[in-house]
Amino acid sequence: MKYIDEYRNKKLAGVLSKKIKEIMPLSGIRLMEVCGTHTHNFFRFGLDKILPQSLKLISGPGCPVCVSPQEYIDKALSLVKNKDVIIATFGDMIRIPGTSSTLEKERARFGNVRAVYSPLDSLQLAKNNPDKKIVFLGVGFETTIPTIAISILLAKKEKLKNIYFLNSLKLIPPALDFLMKDKSVEIDGFLCPGHVSAIIGTNAYEFIPRKYKIGCCIAGFEPLDILEGIYLLVQQKVRKKAKVLNQYSRVVTSLGNKRALGIIKRVFTIKDSSWRGLGIIPGSGLEVRKELSCFDADKHFSLKTCIEKSGHKKTRCRCGDVLKGKIQPDECRLFRRLCTPENPYGPCMVSNEGACNAYYKYH
Repeated sequence: MKYIDEYRNKKLAGVLSKKIKEIMPLSGIRLMEVCGTHTHNFFRFGLDKILPQSLKLISGPGCPVCVSPQEYIDKALSLVKNKDVIIATFGDMIRIPGTSSTLEKERARFGNVRAVYSPLDSLQLAKNNPDKKIVFLGVGFETTIPTIAISILLAKKEKLKNIYFLNSLKLIPPALDFLMKDKSVEIDGFLCPGHVSAIIGTNAYEFIPRKYKIGCCIAGFEPLDILEGIYLLVQQKVRKKAKVLNQYSRVVTSLGNKRALGIIKRVFTIKDSSWRGLGIIPGSGLEVRKELSCFDADKHFSLKTCIEKSGHKKTRCRCGDVLKGKIQPDECRLFRRLCTPENPYGPCMVSNEGACNAYYKYH
């Protein structure tokens, strides 16, 4: 298959659906689709309506906006009040709730928050505003991280002195390991993200079948990609042969993108990281290397101290349980009642890739 339409062929989707139903065990199966784009397209294309009810697709932590912790937003909010600073960030981040406000509300007061499409846009913003300090909010997984790393290297090459990166970058494999160690989380297999896997390769998931005896399948994002990935996972479960399979072989290799991985390693070192709703996950984050720390907003603005004083606002939002697959979005008492895309209580409703947002639109 070469073209988009072929990956959306309804007849072939019906064939795959039938094959899944034929091998589906009576006891049922719970699969986690790690990536928010998988979640979104699963409902957008109505795949939930052609699969057996005993097959449960549960959402995972693969939406970068959803897992950005409250204290990270608080750091950004503390900078908004500085008239010498311009915050540059992706559109979804503007609406994520911090402890007391959002960047969207503060933008109305101070006017110094700009939505950008790429971290590279923030470099141009720095050149256009030499009397301001530009702070780019760096969030994302292995897919986005190389571009942020390149932006930092370009800032160094062009000797920019007024740009900083406030990073909350996350690594997917440690998060999956963390979930599997939680005995309250029930997962029979992972539908792994195609774009992250294009960077890290299939080998990055080998620890999952080896340690936890469940299968993984890397899948693309079109309907037939997702259905075939599900079929391969169900097949593994039935045959009791857990391993890493690659449905997205037209893009993903076993070793990943060596050049991108090299750029990441050149700019960042691994550290523990806080995930919204999940807590601290060892070895799941990145920080700028010491030799490039002049671009690290955390260090330049000494943000740690002000955040320790801010505390956390407790709400009834259950995004954390959604991200662990413990509940479906509509099991949260706020869903559709108080929490909507127009008035989101949590990041899973804010982000276009969030599970709650997908449920609200399509379920």
